[in-house]
Amino acid sequence: MTEPIRWGILGTGSIAHQFARGLADTPDAALVAVGSRSSATANTFGDEFNIPRRHACYADLAADDGVDAVYVSTPHPMHKDNSILLLEHGKAVLCEKPFTINADQARAVIDVARQRDVFLMEAMWTRYLPAVVRARELIAEGAIGDVRMIQADFGFRAGINPQGRLFNPDLGGGALLDVGIYVLSMASMVLGPHPLDIMSATHIGETGVDEQSGMVLAYPDGQLAVLSCAVRTSTPIEARILGTEGSILLHGPFFKCGALTVKRGGAEERLDLPLEGNGYNYEAAEVGRCLRDGLRESDVMSLDETLALMELMDTIRAQWGLTYPME
Repeated sequence: MTEPIRWGILGTGSIAHQFARGLADTPDAALVAVGSRSSATANTFGDEFNIPRRHACYADLAADDGVDAVYVSTPHPMHKDNSILLLEHGKAVLCEKPFTINADQARAVIDVARQRDVFLMEAMWTRYLPAVVRARELIAEGAIGDVRMIQADFGFRAGINPQGRLFNPDLGGGALLDVGIYVLSMASMVLGPHPLDIMSATHIGETGVDEQSGMVLAYPDGQLAVLSCAVRTSTPIEARILGTEGSILLHGPFFKCGALTVKRGGAEERLDLPLEGNGYNYEAAEVGRCLRDGLRESDVMSLDETLALMELMDTIRAQWGLTYPME
């Protein structure tokens, strides 16, 4: 592909606005279409971002021949059906995290992408930030020796709104799917997606969703991931990678970090790697790279890893006895 990647956005909520701003800072990308559930919201979003084609239903966006890739930004329970609709129309899909509600849904989406031979990727934007890329390079270089432990947290205190996405079981609410995916994905990036043992505890709040939880993942060679997430408790939102010869700190908030500190041999070095744009541009650029190279998935965030993470969250929720009404 030599022309700019022609993007559409499905959904017009707050995360869709963030991605649209990120696309403006993405080389060789153009936001050309938006799909919403009404012409009013599609036009309002289109006016804000100067989008030429506005669709009043998702099916019309899926059928738009002038679109190469679509970002799915709808609430968690809609990800499966929205993604499959797009894939069946041959659209490359970047699906917001969590990828789906559970592993069965994720498997269904991935199966369609592979059967149709269409690109699909989970929108774990943190993976592509310069500081996180540099952390992976340092680990691969052996800068901190063998990794033995990772510590990561992501918690904030939100006011309880039983109808809002964070606290409504019908919307897949709770800390695990909303922000726990960040800490689990970080552990997976460093130690792999298949821990040997999983231990966890949670507090289920008054609306029936997990408000805070702690998780310890044990790996075959003795490594540990010590993780926490919350929607009613504020935490530092940092990630520490601890090795036999040193450590790496991804400064908070680590999900959009612009700096890391490396400690080794008694010395400490801070590396400032500020974001260009708002950070969402990096995942959009990864989709563009993959499409130009003829790839059907990213080797940085593979579909097998995405599925393994959904299976991991299913296992954790089973330990809590937590299910969602649509399951």
